[in-house]
Amino acid sequence: MKSHARVVVIGGGVVGVGTLYHLAKKGWSDVVLLERTELTAGSTWHAAGLLPLFNMSYSVGQIHKHSVELYKTLEEETGQPVGFTVCGNLRLATNRARMDEYHHYAGTARTIGVNVEFLTPKDIKDMVPFCETGDLVGAILHPDDGYIQSADVTMAMAKGARDRGATIYQHTPVTGIERTPGGEWLVKTDKGDITCEHVVSATGNYARQTGRMVGLDIPAIPVEHQYIVTEPHPLLQERKKNGEREMPVLRESDASYYLREERQGLILGPYEKGAPACFVDGVPPTFEKDLFPGDLERLEPHIEAAIARVPIFGEVGVKEVINGPIAYTPDGSPLVGPAWGLPNFWINEGHSFGITAAGGAGWQLAEWIVEGQPSIDMLGVDARRFGDYAGKAYLKTKNEEAYANVFVIHYHDEERPAARPLKTAPCYDRMKALGAVFGQKYGWERPNWFAPEGVEAKDDWSFRRTNYFEHVGNECRNVAEHVGVLDMTAFSKFQVSGSGAEAYLDRLVANRLPKTIGRVGLCHALNKLGGVRSEFTIVRDGPESFYLVSAGAMERYDWDYLCKQAPGDGSVRLDKITTQHGVLVVAGPKSRDLMQRVSNADFSNAAFPWLTSRFADVGVAPCRLVRVNFVGELGWEIHHPLEMQNHIFDALMDAGGDLELKPFGIRAMNNLRLEKSYRLVGTELSIEYAAFESGLQRFVHPNKGDFIGRDALVAWQQRGFQNAFVTLEVEGVTDADAIGNEPLFKDGEMVGRATAGGYGWRLGKSLALGFLKPALAELGTEVEIEILGKNHAARVIEDSPYDPQNERLRAG
Repeated sequence: MKSHARVVVIGGGVVGVGTLYHLAKKGWSDVVLLERTELTAGSTWHAAGLLPLFNMSYSVGQIHKHSVELYKTLEEETGQPVGFTVCGNLRLATNRARMDEYHHYAGTARTIGVNVEFLTPKDIKDMVPFCETGDLVGAILHPDDGYIQSADVTMAMAKGARDRGATIYQHTPVTGIERTPGGEWLVKTDKGDITCEHVVSATGNYARQTGRMVGLDIPAIPVEHQYIVTEPHPLLQERKKNGEREMPVLRESDASYYLREERQGLILGPYEKGAPACFVDGVPPTFEKDLFPGDLERLEPHIEAAIARVPIFGEVGVKEVINGPIAYTPDGSPLVGPAWGLPNFWINEGHSFGITAAGGAGWQLAEWIVEGQPSIDMLGVDARRFGDYAGKAYLKTKNEEAYANVFVIHYHDEERPAARPLKTAPCYDRMKALGAVFGQKYGWERPNWFAPEGVEAKDDWSFRRTNYFEHVGNECRNVAEHVGVLDMTAFSKFQVSGSGAEAYLDRLVANRLPKTIGRVGLCHALNKLGGVRSEFTIVRDGPESFYLVSAGAMERYDWDYLCKQAPGDGSVRLDKITTQHGVLVVAGPKSRDLMQRVSNADFSNAAFPWLTSRFADVGVAPCRLVRVNFVGELGWEIHHPLEMQNHIFDALMDAGGDLELKPFGIRAMNNLRLEKSYRLVGTELSIEYAAFESGLQRFVHPNKGDFIGRDALVAWQQRGFQNAFVTLEVEGVTDADAIGNEPLFKDGEMVGRATAGGYGWRLGKSLALGFLKPALAELGTEVEIEILGKNHAARVIEDSPYDPQNERLRAG
């Protein structure tokens, strides 16, 4: 057995083998895979082998697409059969809301190059004559989709990896993982130890046990998944004999099951409510290539639905019931990327659709390890998107919920209820009493909108304008005409100090740092290729002290980056202070009047100009006041000791009655930011777009000196950009605005994509943000945007169409 390797991959399922394969394909042959028993022994061997391209996530969609494309070439490359049946994937719809989901997904699919077709009930009947179609409104078809033999595709990638020099050790359980004094990893096994530079955890059901070896609480716990395999049916045997095409994989989303052919029989795979999490405390040593007893009673509603839809399913006997563990995370997406707090330790876990994702996840993780960066935006699957709040009890509850919701309509505004409320700001109850309808981000409860008195405080989710549309509009108008208060306690907050703090931050971000104490700067951290990975508001507190604020959902992601980039000489101190400070935002033309009533500070323009910060009391509570906001109105952020929040909130509300002070929520903030063309990390700001493509010329200064990504950005600029950020006015909208991931067309050719959209209440216009080819980004250019299957005329307008000169922000 080898004693040294560049990378050790732990886990011999399809995900681990896919990672090994892509590392070898990138030219790293000194890579080793360790498997405790034999390849495919965890969940891979009993997987149904489906390859669903359908996914609402931009990140996951690209991962799945790569897998399917790769698997079609593996047999020719390796000589190893993979059993890929390209029969198509047909998703049925019984109502308009489901078709809206399919139309929105189709936009995402087109932007990443996935082929989809829409079918009528007649088309469905022609394709699957034994399917009952009377109550259907349509379907979406992935013609390039199908299923594969899970063990075979794993073995093919294993052969491809070995052919490139990789080594696989089976029956070699890992017993421990340690750091060496030289900073390498020492992976211990019962056959000997391997010293390596990188470790990849791809251990599926064992993820939490593997994580504990290095002090990580990996947020993945398996859930039991069952499927039924039937005896052959004479009709399917006859179709096979006649050379007829195999039926597509059929998914009746509204009844939460899939159905496909298997050796002229059928496989029914429901995603039922009540499926339990398993191995919550770890996989027992006696559980190897094993299954759980079947529980058909849980599946009865789905069995009945399948028989009603495809009656031949009820005409054959049950051959076997497979009930095995599949990994899950709280949101159902996998965990791919660097581990937090550990150098060169990588995670590829939590794959509930592991066969579909293995090739793509392995591809991107290999890019990340070898090149230092992934080549696609991986925020949707980044392993650091959950925090310490995602403990065992939380995972059990949320993972069971994620499993039960696989086939629900995945609305963009969906807020799932399990394990909530968990993290609440002190003003939570006050906001609730005022009608707040909450969402959650990174475990924090945040008001999304406020139901007026007499209106039920409940979402009616939709891809169209829905029950909260007018109420959010009223919140926007009140902010524009009077003054509003917004809870942004969930912001991530960090303190950076020390003799090396300024040099450290100057290298980290592309903007010039604030030079004088109390000045505020919007600063972006680029990746090494010149894309945007993070955004920080930076306040200079002193000669060697800075206060940083970033998105609430990015706390672990940003904190990990700050720590890993910090010098090791002790010249920089980093403190994470998110939960020490709350944030209330007051915004609107009357916000100065309000602040003068609750504080003895001078809020005049001369004393407190835009983009500055001051320490002052609100009521009797000491606060940091920052003159900045994300809605484009006069306003201040009030950063305060969290335990004093209610005192501050009450002082504001008591003083603001005659000023029409009212709370507003995240959805109003989002509508307001569209009118200012404000970008968000993960949508308009991404590693896939150069910082200059995202329109950050005012915030990125290559001439300031060296910073991470500078040279790559300049080289990218010299090569020529392929995209340009634009603001679009969308015409002809009646009940469905853009929301993001809609394709943009010019003369029938796709020329870009929207990243966000909604209604601009101050302008009275439907808006979208997005990217076009640079030649089309000129003001007045007319394009088309596809919204829920309908093309709308759209026109490029100036950025920040509301108050383009920022006169309201700077108001004296």
